[in-house]
Amino acid sequence: YNFNIKGELRHLDTNESFVFNYYKNEHEQNHKRYQVLGHLITQYVYELLERVCMLQKVYIPTDATEDEPRSFFFVSKNALTSSSSLIVLLQDHGVSRAGQWGQRTIVSEGLEHGTQIPFIKMALRNHGGVIVLNPNDNFVDPKTEKERLSFSTGEESPTSTPSVWWIPKRGSSSPEEHTTYVWDHFISKSAAKNVAFIAHGYGGLVFVDLLVQRKWEVMNKVYSVAFIDSMHNMQHQTRSDPQIQKWIQKYCRGWVSNSKPLGKAVGSLMKVNCPTVSAGTEKYGLAPSCCLRAIFKYLKSMLKAK
Repeated sequence: YNFNIKGELRHLDTNESFVFNYYKNEHEQNHKRYQVLGHLITQYVYELLERVCMLQKVYIPTDATEDEPRSFFFVSKNALTSSSSLIVLLQDHGVSRAGQWGQRTIVSEGLEHGTQIPFIKMALRNHGGVIVLNPNDNFVDPKTEKERLSFSTGEESPTSTPSVWWIPKRGSSSPEEHTTYVWDHFISKSAAKNVAFIAHGYGGLVFVDLLVQRKWEVMNKVYSVAFIDSMHNMQHQTRSDPQIQKWIQKYCRGWVSNSKPLGKAVGSLMKVNCPTVSAGTEKYGLAPSCCLRAIFKYLKSMLKAK
């Protein structure tokens, strides 16, 4: 398989899209094959972030010893030293790593819809700097390399459920910890006076967690947040802090997958406490790419208002 000129994943010989049920009645084998594909896509997207988007990889924790497991995130050149505005991308939880909105979407719909690259390009064009967080890179598994090799040689390998041997990465053992670490050591110290977050799915919950943990810092530095199908829970997370709720109401907007046209108001049963509009699609995986332009238009108007 490879990505064609349109960024769609296709089989090199047949030009067909990815077939999940490649082995008859062998769910385990098919799943393992899909995991290997996912690993290769992750490496490929990392490469695109550096080669195409010209982002730099920053390893954390900053004081890691030589043999300590590290995580990393990506940042555009001068993003932390320039006073122009800064956009921070915060993805959903799951297998997707930095630069991806959703792995399944990349496989079925292509790089244009499943990766954050169109967002990164737009942010660099209109806003100056961009930071791409890597909230799901939390553990290192000493066995993984062996497993991957044994898959390619066709030997039996143990199942790849998280094992007791997994080692958490210091400062990044959860999406919340990763985001707070990057905030404390990089974003809060950056020269940018105007920071905006674009948060998808669980990323919305992670942002609200950061807001609660670093209340005044975040309120002073962040001018706006665009939530996409956010999983945050106002009442539960903010413990009814009126200042935080008021801030979210004023500076945030949510886009949700819905059958209504893009941008139409959507009433929600959950008290999200920020204006919520339709993402213009009912497909969760396509929501980010569908509201890309609307989000940047909104952020631009919020920056102007500020």
